[in-house]
Formats: sequence, C-alpha cells, structure tokens
Amino acid sequence: MQKKHDPNSKLIAENRRARFDYFIESDLEAGIMLTGSEVKSLRTGQSNIAESYASVEGGELWLINAHIASLQQAGVFGHEERRRRKLLVSKRELARLWQAVGREGMTIVPLRMYFNDRGIVKLALGIAKGKKAADKRDTEAKRDWNRQKQRLLKQG
Repeated sequence: MQKKHDPNSKLIAENRRARFDYFIESDLEAGIMLTGSEVKSLRTGQSNIAESYASVEGGELWLINAHIASLQQAGVFGHEERRRRKLLVSKRELARLWQAVGREGMTIVPLRMYFNDRGIVKLALGIAKGKKAADKRDTEAKRDWNRQKQRLLKQG
C-alpha cells in the first residue's frame, strides 16, 4: 500500500549553513512545544532557524534564538518571536545529547523544521563538530569541482 501524500507534510525552515559550518556526526528528530499563534505563523512559512542552537539545561533540551514571526491577528495573545522553546526528546536521547555536548567541541545544531505526516511540527537536530577555516575551504572547493564536472558532462 502506497502512502498518500499529505499537504501538511512540508518543510518550514532549513539551516543550509549547518552542513557548511559543521561536521554533522549524527542526527535525531525532536518535537517542539509551541503556542497556537506560533503554529499558525509556521503554516505561513515565517520562520528562521539559521542563527539558532539547542542546549541541554536543567535536564531539559531548549531551542534558543529561533525566530518565528509574530502573527498580526493574535493581537495581545501572540507570542515572543525569539523566546526559548522546549524540545521534546526521550530521556535516553537527552542523555546521549548531554554526553555529546560534554565532549570537546560538540554542539547541537537545528538542521530542519518541518510538519510531519500528521501535521505536527518537528525539528531535525544534528550533533555536530565545528569546522576550521581550512575545512570550509575544502568543502567549497569540492562543491565547485562537482558543479564544474556536471557542466562538462552536460556539454560533452
């Protein structure tokens, strides 16, 4: 039986610089606690996770500095655009994340925010290690070479 495509299942925001700035070692999916006005704003695609990061504080996982635009219709019942949002993961995953952050140079980076097939907002997180400037130049050189190779194959 083939799965029916759900119109709610869509990408909301993507952190495209994450793979350029970090070596992603592993990834996981987390739920996110949102208010009603935040979900409505996300349905219109008004969000940015490029400058955000996740942190383990007080035995809980938090998404910090993610921007979700305020909704005009919400009025006084709206939300703060850059508030800290709690991420929902299992205790086992939280322990694994806390251990990874404890190691040298590891950080938790949001990769994608999307609606799953049930219409629930999910966040794909990556456990990452920062790249040095030389590694970034190497990544850029490989990308440029692949583009040039594709152009040559198209022509010839």
